[in-house]
Amino acid sequence: MSRLTPDEDDARYVRRVVLTILIVAITAALYRAGDLLILAFGSILGAIVIHAIADLYRDHLPVGPKRSLSMAIVTVLAVIGFLGWLFGVAFRQQLNTLVTQLPSLLGNLEAWASQSPVGAKVVDAVQAAYAGSRVAQDVGGIATGAGEFVLNCLLLLVGALFFAADPKVYERGFLFLIPRGKRRAVEDALFDTASTLRLWLRAQLIQMTTMGVLVGLGLWIAGVPSAAALGLLTGLSEFVPYVGPIAAMLPALGLAATTHGNGAIIGTLVTFGVVRIIQTNAITPFVTSRVVAIPPAVTLFAIIAVGVIFGLFGLFFSAALLVVIFTLIRSLYLREVLGEDIPRAEHNTLLGPGAWLRRDDKDNKPT
Repeated sequence: MSRLTPDEDDARYVRRVVLTILIVAITAALYRAGDLLILAFGSILGAIVIHAIADLYRDHLPVGPKRSLSMAIVTVLAVIGFLGWLFGVAFRQQLNTLVTQLPSLLGNLEAWASQSPVGAKVVDAVQAAYAGSRVAQDVGGIATGAGEFVLNCLLLLVGALFFAADPKVYERGFLFLIPRGKRRAVEDALFDTASTLRLWLRAQLIQMTTMGVLVGLGLWIAGVPSAAALGLLTGLSEFVPYVGPIAAMLPALGLAATTHGNGAIIGTLVTFGVVRIIQTNAITPFVTSRVVAIPPAVTLFAIIAVGVIFGLFGLFFSAALLVVIFTLIRSLYLREVLGEDIPRAEHNTLLGPGAWLRRDDKDNKPT
């Protein structure tokens, strides 16, 4: 044997070094392609929404899979068109007022909050955090480059349509990258994640609708201008828990500050406070009873962390990304590694023709 031929220990060390370099390189590449990954993740979410709607049509109407999928795609496009009409036609005047007056509204809100020592410290802290965050930079970028934002939304929509058209191609291709002995566990985890995301999206839709309606009604009673547009904005912002509604409250307080007296400001604060109490104690426990329960502190800091790393689009999808990570930990680590008794989502397996996976391994049998 040549003296330069590495022995077994040297070969093992070289493999570890090469593996470490590959992991670092892949991590760096993923970080650099963070925006693209977030768009792909958003497209997957869109595909899940389309298939959830298709399942509703197939369960309640005498239609086949292809026709129900086509009807679901048309429904999603119709909803997007309706939202575009709301923002572009119905609420155009209100939104124009909100956008054009936003700098002065924030200035009025800052001046009002700075009247007290505590409010002044809060304003200073918000300004310091805003100045150093990537999310703040992305907000400014969207304000000056709306074309890029629209292009990203179009890419997300087209990607969702491609994923929804034939999801099994992508699922099976991903599973083939996994070692053969681990594919069944990874497949179970994928379907667990899809099932959990579907339930979570349904819960979010209910919470967004109730939040938008209740806030819009409360602001209208309080005499705040553009109450309908603010209610719609608040409902959409509920997709990002905790952070979104707080951000939506700022323009509402700013518009309330333009009215005479402090009645509208107090009414705005009371509206958001009361609606949040109703949401937390009555609506959220009911609609999320079948979804994973993530501690609020973990949710808050994870959302902020994802926003710092991936920017504005990452912040928008941060809650859904957290649900995915949480579900994968339960399915792959707690169930497969530690052996915890965690149920599996029922699904048709992609690893063999005609096999049916049930909740317990002992019940697995071909049909």
